Amino acid sequence: MADDRFAPFLARAVQFMERVESALRQDIEQPDWNSSIAFLYRKRVSGQGYLVPVRQVGAMRLDDLKEIDVQKEKIARNTAQFVGGRTANNVLLTGARGTGKSSLVRACLNTYSDQGLRLIEVDKEDLVDLPDIVDIVAQRPEKFLIFCDDLSFDQGEPGYKALKSVLDGSVSATSANVLIYATSNRRHLLPEYMSENLSYTHTESGEVHPGEGVEEKISLSERFGLWVSFYPFTQDEYLHIVAQWLQALGVSPALAAQSRPEALVWALERGSRSGRVAWQFAKDFAGRQALDFSAGL
Repeated sequence: MADDRFAPFLARAVQFMERVESALRQDIEQPDWNSSIAFLYRKRVSGQGYLVPVRQVGAMRLDDLKEIDVQKEKIARNTAQFVGGRTANNVLLTGARGTGKSSLVRACLNTYSDQGLRLIEVDKEDLVDLPDIVDIVAQRPEKFLIFCDDLSFDQGEPGYKALKSVLDGSVSATSANVLIYATSNRRHLLPEYMSENLSYTHTESGEVHPGEGVEEKISLSERFGLWVSFYPFTQDEYLHIVAQWLQALGVSPALAAQSRPEALVWALERGSRSGRVAWQFAKDFAGRQALDFSAGL
């Protein structure tokens, strides 16, 4: 009964706080759009958002990424459609860690930046401001990828609804010069629990439509028009990537061939044959060779 008495008061308090937040809300500061091709969305202590230009954008190219040709073709084609003013889809890149999901997005940025492509990276915690970010770029001539890396949600996180609204293309959020590209290790972006399957047991006080709770959890990923899946590399694919990075770092083909046993041990110790592990080994091996050469060994 006590809860019923306080319900009207709580409702008014919520409405009051919403009005206060609305009154204090400030527009996102406009950055110098000519200062970079990539920007990071950040917040001050006051809560005001702003965009930080990335001064040193990684020089990743599409040709640098090996053993993901199918995924590369899909992403590059979709991005080319987008910058060319044609219809294109929001993209969800999912799968094994270290297989090139984030690198592929950044490589597309470098490939198409001279055609007006720009990237804004937004942390999951700041997705509540996604409609405001879309608004600030809506009148710009450039094409913007809003990039969310390693995206997943726990139950009840506020950014979930904001992202869903933009993906749905609501009246306040839609813009022809914005696409969402997100990477995730979870295909459905939200955790799924065995207990949810038990909700299908009908009881007197049970939910009338128990399946709808589970459907809501997978509905967010379905709002991405293009799904691109990445898979763990085989041993041969891993060694091919190692050789490619060693070549890029100036290691001779003969030394690269000799590195294969070490590369396999390196992957075994880390429990992964990913592209990231291949790059880390290549840097270590090339650095050791350069050190030995300078020491005259």
